[in-house]
Amino acid sequence: MRNIVVTGPPRADQDLVRRLGELGTATVHEAQGRSGFLGPAFRPAWAGARRAGTAVTALCWPGDNTMIHVAVEQCQAGDLLVVATTSPSTDGLFGELFATALQTRGVRGVVLGCGVRDVAELRELGFPAWSTTVSAQGTVKATLGAVNVPIVLGGQRIRPGDAVVADDDGVVVVPRTEVPAVHRAAEARIAKEEATRAAFRAGELGLDRYGMRERLAAQGLEYVAWSDLDDPDNP
Repeated sequence: MRNIVVTGPPRADQDLVRRLGELGTATVHEAQGRSGFLGPAFRPAWAGARRAGTAVTALCWPGDNTMIHVAVEQCQAGDLLVVATTSPSTDGLFGELFATALQTRGVRGVVLGCGVRDVAELRELGFPAWSTTVSAQGTVKATLGAVNVPIVLGGQRIRPGDAVVADDDGVVVVPRTEVPAVHRAAEARIAKEEATRAAFRAGELGLDRYGMRERLAAQGLEYVAWSDLDDPDNP
């Protein structure tokens, strides 16, 4: 691994990224063809946060948060710090002091492929963190890694400047160059869902709204009256 800090990477459009955050991870995930989801292992340290930002990436050694300190300097308003480790780690690489430094710079949150700690303090600060575990285990500052290089979390490749959307449903990454198209698709999906919501409120069934009846019948689904069953306890 090359120990480098890449400065000034291009970032996705902040206005579009902010809008993706308002639409939420489930909508964004569906809008880009059900891709980009980091998986259910990434959970918020505290419930209710909804954030989106442009990725600043940090690659650390397990149990060592040196490169998070280095990455803070590269972060700017609207970013979201994304941290991976060179091998699996459950140590608490990130806590309240880092959050304070990042919040001062306008950073919107952090995603960690390792542990987080100081959960109560993070909640008080209103600084959101998504991680694979919570751990009081501390770290050292001894080994170099890299900042603003491509990393992999949850099987997803994350590049500096990509859009990262996170909420109670998890974390989704959108490649920087695909943000405009995904935003358009997500907006269209929201409009379609609003029409469906109105139809459901008016009493329409999903069976009819989605044209499911013929397909289910073709698959062999039958409707049988209770009175026609020979043995109601064993249909």
